[in-house]
Amino acid sequence: MLKVGLTGGIGAGKSEVSRLLVACGAVLIDADRIAREVVAPGTPGLAAVVEAFGEEILAADGSLDRPRLGAIVFSDAEKLATLNAIVHPLVGARSRELEEAAAEDAVVLHDVPLLTENGLAPLYDLVIVVDAAPETQLDRLVRLRGMTEEDARARMAAQATREQRREIADIVIDNDVPLEELERRVKDVWAELVRRSQAPGPSDTE
Repeated sequence: MLKVGLTGGIGAGKSEVSRLLVACGAVLIDADRIAREVVAPGTPGLAAVVEAFGEEILAADGSLDRPRLGAIVFSDAEKLATLNAIVHPLVGARSRELEEAAAEDAVVLHDVPLLTENGLAPLYDLVIVVDAAPETQLDRLVRLRGMTEEDARARMAAQATREQRREIADIVIDNDVPLEELERRVKDVWAELVRRSQAPGPSDTE
C-alpha cells in the first residue's frame, strides 16, 4: 500500500486533481467528507461543536449550519483551533478505519485540506500539493463559488501559505493551467505513484 497525502490551498483545484486520480485507480479517503460525517445530526461530534459554539450554529433541521460556523471560525484563529480540536481526532480515527479496509496493493489517496497546517506530512509515504497562484485561487472562489472577496481572502489567510505547502511537497502539481493540461499532468503523477507502489519500501524511495 502506498499512502499519499493530497493537499492544496482553497480554490487551488485539489478536488479536481483528487477526482482525476480516483479515475486512474486511487482509493480516496476524503477528510472533508469525513468531517461532515462526524458532525452529522445525532453524533457526539455535533454535540461537542454545539457545546463549544452554541445552538446558533444549528440549522432549522438540527444539522450543522456550516456557512454560519465558517463565518465565526475563519475570522478568529482561537475559535478555529477550538473547532479543529474537536473535529480532527474524529476525522483521523475514521480515516484509519477506511485505510485499513483498502487492498494491500492500493494507492490510498488521503485528501486532506489542512495537511500542512496540522503537520501531517510524516503520516504519508509522499505528499502531493496542488498549487495555484493566490490571484487564481481568489478568482475561483469569487467567480465559481460565489464568495465575497472579503470572505475568500479570510479563508485563504486562515490556511498555510503557498510557500509552507510547497516545502512539504514531494510532488507539486501546478494548476494554473487549462483542464486538458491538468489531466495530462495528473496521468504522469499517477504513473509515478504506481511505480512507487510496486517498488519495495515505498516510504524509502523519495
